[in-house]
Amino acid sequence: MQTKTISPLVVFLAGFVVFAAGPAQGAGVRSAQVFKDWSVHVAGKKKKKICYLHGEPKKSAGKYKRRGLTYLQVTHRVGARARNVVSITAGYSYKKDSAVKVKIDGKTFSMFTDRSSAWSQNAPGDTALVKAMRAGKSMIVTGVSGRGTATKDRYSLAGFTAAHKAINKSCGKK
Repeated sequence: MQTKTISPLVVFLAGFVVFAAGPAQGAGVRSAQVFKDWSVHVAGKKKKKICYLHGEPKKSAGKYKRRGLTYLQVTHRVGARARNVVSITAGYSYKKDSAVKVKIDGKTFSMFTDRSSAWSQNAPGDTALVKAMRAGKSMIVTGVSGRGTATKDRYSLAGFTAAHKAINKSCGKK
């Protein structure tokens, strides 16, 4: 999906995906702010508080006939003491045991896949990826579907640093 703004449907679906299995289930998601190409969302209170930022690709390429919503999120979960958890939703199921490559201004990161999502291998991987995103201008995400279709998504990182600072503030992180 190529859009200049983040659609309300995507924000709703992203909030549903993030909170469907989490401790803040049933809590209302507040869309706090938008920083250029990234939006900030907060749900729950105290130990059940979850803060995340959400962005969609500015451009997507691949020889696919149809593809669901694709987006990237960085999440803080206060009660779990989880910070900077990076997840990518592809809009399709990834090829089994494949890796997603993320390039940010010349630096390359590898993420493991599980069905339609990609994740960093560990917390230090998330931290390094977020640090690169804060410093970068653009990001290219490449993956392969279960049918063997290669995809390439280009994200703008404009506003990412401000959005990340906002989720840090909302969830009491420095």
